Amino acid sequence: MDVAELAAPFERMLEELCPPPAVRAVEAGDTGAAQAMWAGFAASGFLDALVPEARGGAGLALADIAPLLIALGRHAVPLPVGQTMLARAWLDAPPDGRIALATPEAGIFGAEPFRLVANHVLVVDSGGLTIESALSGAQLPPSGAGPHLAALIAAAAIAGASERVLALAIDHANTRVQFGKPVGRQQAVQHMLAVMAEQVVAVRLMVEQACAVPNLASCAAAKAVASAAAADMAEAAHAVIGAIGISAEHDLQLYTRRLHAMRLAHGSESHWQRVLGALRLASDAPCVDWLRAEIFAEVGAL
Repeated sequence: MDVAELAAPFERMLEELCPPPAVRAVEAGDTGAAQAMWAGFAASGFLDALVPEARGGAGLALADIAPLLIALGRHAVPLPVGQTMLARAWLDAPPDGRIALATPEAGIFGAEPFRLVANHVLVVDSGGLTIESALSGAQLPPSGAGPHLAALIAAAAIAGASERVLALAIDHANTRVQFGKPVGRQQAVQHMLAVMAEQVVAVRLMVEQACAVPNLASCAAAKAVASAAAADMAEAAHAVIGAIGISAEHDLQLYTRRLHAMRLAHGSESHWQRVLGALRLASDAPCVDWLRAEIFAEVGAL
């Protein structure tokens, strides 16, 4: 399937279901707004994108839906859509409703930010999968399932939110005039925007690579890069836009708050840097060969 054919209708759906006023309503605890938003996702069929065709799903790979996962962050979707996609693919008989993920192995900062708006919580660790509800008990995870994939979903949300934060900062820099000229003509502002643009590209590339090769090493690298960039992106955007960016009326805070939340979700950069370091130290291969084999899965490496 052409990625553009999949991404374009998904983007239109997000624009309709998740405009900033709807996002604010869900965040304010409006259950009706949350139910209406979720009903749109459920009716679309996208929640079963990763479910095998034999079970009635689309049978797509993570690489196919990478643009969708990134788009969720770009629209500040306040419900666990990406997490539910993953959970529905993992579980033979998934429960109805919104499913959040929890990763105890990531430590105190591994909690899923969407717990409070979820109907169920799927606990993901190396020992298996457990639904925290009366509908299901422990289930063995499918091959490849694990906390690293939950972290990848969060990294994709950072990638999307970073794109929107950069766009807001650029728009402000081009339209806000101080001392007779746009603030974007100041060298310091131009430098901050350039660094932000570099980070946006780096995070997106790492997320796309991890979706193409969703093993532990590539997902750990993607989450480490994304989480490390998240705080820098938020700080730079607020520096460019100024105090108005933290106000409830301004959209910037919708996305920078998500950057901070997703930075910690399922493990911060330090957690995944330790995981990545342990994997590297366990191999005697030269660094370049190890990267080619583990991160890029190149045939013949090592």
